[in-house]
Amino acid sequence: MMFETRIHGRGGQGVVTAAELLSIAAFREGRQAQAFPSFGSERTGAPVVSFCRIDDHTIRTREPISDPDAVIIVDPTLLHHVDVFGGLKPDGWVLINSSRSADQLQLSALHEGRTPGRARTLPATELAREHLGKPLPNAVMLGAFAALTGVVSLESVAAAIRERFSGEVGETNVRAAQAAAGLMPPSSGKAAEEEALDA
Repeated sequence: MMFETRIHGRGGQGVVTAAELLSIAAFREGRQAQAFPSFGSERTGAPVVSFCRIDDHTIRTREPISDPDAVIIVDPTLLHHVDVFGGLKPDGWVLINSSRSADQLQLSALHEGRTPGRARTLPATELAREHLGKPLPNAVMLGAFAALTGVVSLESVAAAIRERFSGEVGETNVRAAQAAAGLMPPSSGKAAEEEALDA
């Protein structure tokens, strides 16, 4: 079954790279994947959306993802300015880069009619600064995403990061991704279903 992810952020935050890394992780697991961006503007700081499809079979569609199985929001300032949750499936996953809770982000309505435990916040920028010395949260978000959803393994994400970034840059990004994964609930079992966004 195809799994579609939409990633929202701003230029310069590694949104396009995040989709590419996710697709590489899927390829490494012997699956088919497709990653591509959609730019409103290419200047740094402008809203950017990237997409990643993963399937066990050949992917023939090339359209932007309108009904995602997951959304990753790299920049929380987009939450009330862009329809980041548009088309998200009722059992879809949500991962938001923020140290604030759902109530603090005014997102309590996100729980209505949705599968519990599938939305989380993560202080990805803070983790990136701690491990990388830079506010580049894309690899951090992917580590958490892998742990939260189980769509790809953390090991595959780490391998994709090392393939894209050599040497110490790759290793520090892997450590940041692993740290983020450690903050997520298990990807299967009751814990993943019962924990709420602001738990």
